[in-house]
Amino acid sequence: MKEIDFGKGPVWKCIIAQAIPLTIAQFVQLLYNVIDRIYIGHMGEGHSLALTGVGLTFPIVTLIMAFTALFGVGGVPLFSIERGRGNAEKAGRILGVSFSLLLAASFILIIFGYLFHKPILFAFGASEESYVYAARYLRIYLAGTTFSMLATGLNGYINAQGFPRIGMLSTVIGAVINIVLDPLFIFAFGMGVRGAALATVISQFISALWVIRFITGDKAVVPLKAKNISFDRKIIADITKLGMSNFIMQGTNCAVQIVCNRTLQIYGGDLYVGIMTVANSVREIFMLPITGIIGGAQPVISYNYGAKSYKRAREGINFNTVLGAVYTTLAWLLVIAVPHFWFRMFSDDAMMLDAGIGALKVYFFGFVFMAFQFAGQSTFQALGDAGHAIFFSLLRKAFIVVPLTLILPYIGFGVDGVFLAEPISNVIGGIASYTTMRFTVYKLLLKEEGMG
Repeated sequence: MKEIDFGKGPVWKCIIAQAIPLTIAQFVQLLYNVIDRIYIGHMGEGHSLALTGVGLTFPIVTLIMAFTALFGVGGVPLFSIERGRGNAEKAGRILGVSFSLLLAASFILIIFGYLFHKPILFAFGASEESYVYAARYLRIYLAGTTFSMLATGLNGYINAQGFPRIGMLSTVIGAVINIVLDPLFIFAFGMGVRGAALATVISQFISALWVIRFITGDKAVVPLKAKNISFDRKIIADITKLGMSNFIMQGTNCAVQIVCNRTLQIYGGDLYVGIMTVANSVREIFMLPITGIIGGAQPVISYNYGAKSYKRAREGINFNTVLGAVYTTLAWLLVIAVPHFWFRMFSDDAMMLDAGIGALKVYFFGFVFMAFQFAGQSTFQALGDAGHAIFFSLLRKAFIVVPLTLILPYIGFGVDGVFLAEPISNVIGGIASYTTMRFTVYKLLLKEEGMG
């Protein structure tokens, strides 16, 4: 399969050529978790409590994703920049070190998860009833941590080499297996939430095999070689520095999920923890295209920045922003127009539906500003500006959402305050991130072109 040359042709075409298969791949990747929730939400009697239990595992799953982003996604812009400079040897070393870090981190997380999952789940807001379902799911899910981290963390390097369709297949293959196995294990074998977790682990294993097979094969432009699998301190520092923004973004997502679950447990009980599980699931679906656009634009921007094609880098940033803003506006209108449809996708529980529709509308208000948040933050990452990328990862979640989630319910908003914290953070964080990007790294690109 022919690679995409990021240095030739219209920039928007390069981004779209990357973004479409990436979006499909991420949609399929989302099915690993979302399809579990859909089946669990329609298990029959007691399904709402089972859905709540699975929702309580989200912070742990998010933490695994955070370390994947730190050591996997963190190396991809560096890898792309070195490819743009024509330094394939350095790019290969970055890939090798990233592989080593992902592998080591996965083993540590598995051990930690099995030793401390019970107190962690209760600290995250579990009740005696919901803990039973959460533990059943998590004990099996943790076994697939290595497969999940390698499949997701290394897939970015396939996309960064101009093979987005191969990257798409990495997740499509596993997700199709997951979709087939889920009803078989959950219903036919009567395994319930355990079956959902087992189907996910098997599918992640297949995805990991596919990714490793390609990245070590002859078709890869910069393959993973045994000699490059190491713990080079300088490269570790560079990967960690740039990946820290993704880690903090995912890590703060973990913190937000914990605070939300605990606060909702206090003001609304298991019912509202389940509603938040549905709201987060719907949000994940609508976030897919925007993350696909960003994922498609980032290696194109990084490559052209490394090649000193600053005008093409700017064109990529502008297209990234406009397309993201148009999409998020349409997505918000879809949620407002037919909220029942999206909620019923995950649960047919009448009590959850009655209480959850209003919460879903509040949660999605201001969704368009997410496009500006990610346009700014992804540009900082693409150009290697780790400082700003880290700051804006912290700003929206740690400095805005967490305090508001604690304060708003206390001052009289109740459970509505938990759902209201998200749109407020979208507006403030989105405007701050994008405005800062335009006056810093974007302005520097203009200066390099001789236009500033």
